[in-house]
Amino acid sequence: ANRVDSFRQKMASGRRFFVGGNWKMNGNKESIDGIVKFLTAEPLPTEIDVVVSPPSLYVPYVRDKLPREIGVAAQNCYKEPKGAFTGEISPEMIKDVGADWVILGHSERRSKFGESDELIGQKVGYALKAGLKVIACIGELLAEREAGKTEEVVIRQMKAIVDNVGEHWNSIVIAYEPVWAIGTGATATPEQAQQVHVLLRQWLRVQVSSDVALKTRIIYGGSVNAGNASDLSRQVDVDGFLVGGASLKPDFVAIVKAGQLA
Repeated sequence: ANRVDSFRQKMASGRRFFVGGNWKMNGNKESIDGIVKFLTAEPLPTEIDVVVSPPSLYVPYVRDKLPREIGVAAQNCYKEPKGAFTGEISPEMIKDVGADWVILGHSERRSKFGESDELIGQKVGYALKAGLKVIACIGELLAEREAGKTEEVVIRQMKAIVDNVGEHWNSIVIAYEPVWAIGTGATATPEQAQQVHVLLRQWLRVQVSSDVALKTRIIYGGSVNAGNASDLSRQVDVDGFLVGGASLKPDFVAIVKAGQLA
């Protein structure tokens, strides 16, 4: 009965299915032209939000090549509009070249570049205030899952983000990406994903509001591919995907279409 109630809530919430493609540090003009070709070969389902995220150098190139229905995201930005921050880009710059989104807090930023929960929270807050929409990432390491700390870790990461959202709940998507499943070929089972997503939604209900819990999209990332997308999309609290490697291939279109079955 609970599942039926949750499913009714999902339908009533109007949460549009969301599929993001994180290209990571991949692509050149030639390969991007190929991606643009398969993304635009046929119209994508209009009831699904699709956003692709090229390396920052290629954001304007991709934005110019794609129809407006497909969003474009930077993969990172800083928490200031400008200044002496060599190597960084600002939300204002991302908007200036026509993109509307940014990914923040990806596990690779956390683990390989030492970004803390606090910094990620500040960056989320600043990007939202600057008028960008944000895909904010959280997720536990394998050692943390094995130690039974999944809940503690994702809630800690979530809190640092939520404390900075303010009035901008319509402009944020939460991406749960178990780090042990990113690029490893290991995927959380649909049930494992649902378990964490429902935990996050319940936490939002208690800590923020039932309205925010109902309307905020919580998407799953971690070795999503054309083979597992439809099973994952049927989970009541999985509102879409953040796709890594598969977003560079025509399979990405099949993953987007899996959202029609959700």
